[in-house]
Amino acid sequence: MVFKELQAVISFLTIVPVSRSSSGPDINFIASVMYLFPLVGAIIGIAVGALAYIISFYLTSLVLGFVIVLVLIVITGVNHTDALADFADGLMAKGGKEIKHRAMNDPAVGSAGVVALVLYLSGMIIILSSSTTSTKLYAGIISAEIIAKYVMVLQAYGGRSAWEGFSSPFTKAMKDKRKFAVATGIALPLIFLATGLIGMVSLCASVIIAMVIHYSANKSFDGISGDVLGASNEISRLSSLIVIFSFNL
Repeated sequence: MVFKELQAVISFLTIVPVSRSSSGPDINFIASVMYLFPLVGAIIGIAVGALAYIISFYLTSLVLGFVIVLVLIVITGVNHTDALADFADGLMAKGGKEIKHRAMNDPAVGSAGVVALVLYLSGMIIILSSSTTSTKLYAGIISAEIIAKYVMVLQAYGGRSAWEGFSSPFTKAMKDKRKFAVATGIALPLIFLATGLIGMVSLCASVIIAMVIHYSANKSFDGISGDVLGASNEISRLSSLIVIFSFNL
């Protein structure tokens, strides 16, 4: 049963077609097993980290950083990166909740979204290219992916949906304290195994940033949305990498 749940979550969070469903992911089922997000984050981190470790011996630092970011974006289907741009457009849109909602749903990326993407992608390439050793790079990528997925769980657990939409099943399903405890029980030891105490510090920093995102979303949208969840994933990944690579493991 757990294997089936893992398959579903992997298919949802990545472009890897491990699920046999031909109709696409069942959002309600995915939401019910959202507590597995940190575990799938570890799987993604191990896969991308292993690739980064291998190619780090052959590529210059900036090219390496670019390739890793490209792989991360492709393997996750660009969904969370797109959510970051939409979140920025919604925050910067002038007007009430409905106007901000329309700005986030607009398929065209606004100026705020473009700036957010440029800053995020530049930051990711710079921080990934700053890793001093291949081992540190591998461990950092694993830890950052776990933290990014855990922060999404945290947002769903503590938030309410701004409107009926993509985030609604997740905010409803994750109000179960036992599921949140399981997600925490998965994330903490995996982060510690990957990066030790600095991983814990990185998690704390990302949780603080997630609280700021949560506050901003509540103030602007009166709740969170799927774009807020996706943006939290991207921002948490970057913030955790910054902390991890700023200190010696």
